[in-house]
Amino acid sequence: MVSAAIALLGAFIYGAADFFGGLAARRLRSIVVTATAALSGLVVLFILIPLLGARWNIEDVAWGALSGVFGVTAIALLYACLAIGPMSILSPVTAVTSAIAPMIWGLTIGGESLTVTGYLGLGVALIAVVLVGFIPGQGAVRPSARGLVMAIGSGLAIGAFLITLDQASDDSGLVPMIANRATNATITMVIVVAMIIAATRRGASATSALRARGIELGATPTGHADLEHARTSPAGTARSTPAGWGLAFVCGVLDVTANVLLLAALRLGDLSIVAALTALYPAGTILLAAVVLRERVAAVQWLGLALALGAGVLLALA
Repeated sequence: MVSAAIALLGAFIYGAADFFGGLAARRLRSIVVTATAALSGLVVLFILIPLLGARWNIEDVAWGALSGVFGVTAIALLYACLAIGPMSILSPVTAVTSAIAPMIWGLTIGGESLTVTGYLGLGVALIAVVLVGFIPGQGAVRPSARGLVMAIGSGLAIGAFLITLDQASDDSGLVPMIANRATNATITMVIVVAMIIAATRRGASATSALRARGIELGATPTGHADLEHARTSPAGTARSTPAGWGLAFVCGVLDVTANVLLLAALRLGDLSIVAALTALYPAGTILLAAVVLRERVAAVQWLGLALALGAGVLLALA
């Protein structure tokens, strides 16, 4: 199935976007990275209109805008639950929930049906999501009920993002994603402006409100996050801020590329399959970290990557 291949490719590009978002968040605040990525992605979408088309109508704009609200909600809940921790448990919980919710919707309300091979592929994909999203080396810490609720809420919001995008008409072109990015950019920019105003009222410079302080997470506008590379911002952040803008821009371009592929996959195939494969996005982040930053990939994550490819093959044959 072509849609499975497109969805898996999109998942890896989502992971690449998260990688660059994580690097940007070492220099800029997470919300600033998200806002910049949303704006740069919006620019790219308008450039692509002559090539991919856009048929405007109120329903598709509404579905796209609603998906943007769900994306921002996912980011907020994700940051909140990861601040509570432990990431090693809450990260896979979020990823699995983001896959299961659209799967259930597609197979029940959406009226989708799969072969035995398809169901086997979904099962393998869910196992791969847990293994790939696992962050080793954090010890056995029991998550709080509050953290679990927020992690599940974040996953449900990501799932709702996929479900609402799937409701847009197939001939709408880029309209749903343009509405998504416009909504996301508006909400995040309002927050950034409020931060700048608050900083200036305290007597601080406007740029101080933009620079990363403490532990930061990079996030794409669709609610994914670079969980693997959350860390305290290095010294000298102020001098490295210009590079942060470039990294955030690259994050936005990659994220919107993945979203265009996601739209194509949803229009060509089943929501349940696309959701399961999209949840494998940490694979792209892990591979880039291994190649670019020479970071060690845990054995359990290598197993998850292998299962991800196997799931892609099974779902393509479903």
